[in-house]
Amino acid sequence: MLYFHIPFCKQKCSYCNFHFSTSLNLKDDMMKAIHKEIDSRHHELPDKHIKTLYLGGGTPSLLSVDEIKALLDKSAQYYDFDSEIEITLEANPDDLNASFLKELSKSGVNRLSIGTQSFFEDDLKLMNRAHTSGEAEDSIKRAQDVGLENISIDLIYGSSSMPIWKENLRKAIALQIPHISSYALTVEPKTALAKWIKDKVVKAPNEEVQNEEFYYMSEFLKEYGFIHYEISNFAKEGFYSKHNSAYWKGQPYLGFGPSAHSYNGGNIRSWNIANNALYIKGLAENTRNFEEEQLSPKDQLNELVMIGLRTIWGVDMAKIHSTFEKDIQEEFLYLLSAKKEEGLIVEDSGYLKIPEKHWFLADGIASDLFLV
Repeated sequence: MLYFHIPFCKQKCSYCNFHFSTSLNLKDDMMKAIHKEIDSRHHELPDKHIKTLYLGGGTPSLLSVDEIKALLDKSAQYYDFDSEIEITLEANPDDLNASFLKELSKSGVNRLSIGTQSFFEDDLKLMNRAHTSGEAEDSIKRAQDVGLENISIDLIYGSSSMPIWKENLRKAIALQIPHISSYALTVEPKTALAKWIKDKVVKAPNEEVQNEEFYYMSEFLKEYGFIHYEISNFAKEGFYSKHNSAYWKGQPYLGFGPSAHSYNGGNIRSWNIANNALYIKGLAENTRNFEEEQLSPKDQLNELVMIGLRTIWGVDMAKIHSTFEKDIQEEFLYLLSAKKEEGLIVEDSGYLKIPEKHWFLADGIASDLFLV
């Protein structure tokens, strides 16, 4: 699977700490550099049969359709695209005008992940989003009109009130969205939101309210045929994100672009430098600016547990027994026994799972099982 990080945005959202630039001055040079990185690194993924390709960021919908198509064509020089490949483009509603969508529908992109966040103006202003509530709704309808029906939207909860949150979910249902990714509003260091809270301009998110909204969302979406297949992800049958599901199942992937991560499926993870100018300079000089870490057996187990416990598939105990040495297994089983006694983890047909009523606490439960 392939991932492309497109590090440009129109403006900075108040809660965001991802790597991007609001200046497009380096866009042409960036696209050349990403093409060059594909040329130089394609061999790192031994399996040339690709089932998913994902353009994320940043805001990839700031690219022209020709630039998007060029990335797909470059990738196709080295990889064999599956006949049912999922090609996802992350997009902001304000970029999805009729002409862009019409051309995009012919490019090979067959899935949209739209950064809706909310259908309400007050929420969007708090988040400093570039689009309006009207654009949030209209962009989805326009995409459906050109045949792009495999749509996921992002929604953020914990930003306003329960009545507004309920209405956001009802709007998503009315628009016949088949996939919803939903995240609690979090306060990241060095963001505008963090400063506003420190200066008492806005109130900090209330974890109790977020917990209530999370469980309301889960029950509400199930009533409309959604499967809660990962803590933050809900889908109708047949509309799971193939790309993200592959991440959660520990499959290898290659990431291109500044700050993009790669994983060999075993014990090596690497990530490109999170600096646009230095990324471009490195590729121009035939030198990839990146860092790499070798995961210890304990690191690998921790990652397996962290990711698996966030999903309906859980953690395969057979894989733990076949992959790790006895001393590591014993240390893990000791920690696991306490969580089982507390009812925070159950074993179902050889798979460890967190009961759904405790999913909001999943990250904390998983971290208690980490080996150090």
